[in-house]
Amino acid sequence: MHLRLALLLVAATLGPSSSVAAADGPRATEASAGWSRELERELMSPYCPGRSLIECPSPAATELRLWIQGQEKAGVSRAAVERRLFQEFGDQLRQSPRPEGWGLVAYLVPAGVLLAGGTFAFGFLRRQSRSVSASPVSAETDPDLAREIDREFDAS
Repeated sequence: MHLRLALLLVAATLGPSSSVAAADGPRATEASAGWSRELERELMSPYCPGRSLIECPSPAATELRLWIQGQEKAGVSRAAVERRLFQEFGDQLRQSPRPEGWGLVAYLVPAGVLLAGGTFAFGFLRRQSRSVSASPVSAETDPDLAREIDREFDAS
């Protein structure tokens, strides 16, 4: 309830200036924005699963973006806004899991698979190179083979 009231106040104060920014296009809006636009790109939308907050077309996401922009204009720090958003919406706002607890598994499993695959490939290639260098019969070790090679060269 308090959030909606704050959003309405922000929307009322942004009214004339936002129409000027809209007339200038999206570049003017982004140029005038500080950390709020960056934060909107970094956060996932709680209203549109799989989309960032800036990409979500939901009216609730628009209200949340306006609230974030209003907090920036009011001089509230980015860290304070992030803290409040994570308290309200939780970790669903993160684009990637935190590297702690179960979220750490998302980073360790691919690294472990890559390490195991590299170890397997190294071992396989090492065995193959040993077997290739040890298995061929050279003319120096087999006199019959040396005579056969000489006979082939003499015939041509």
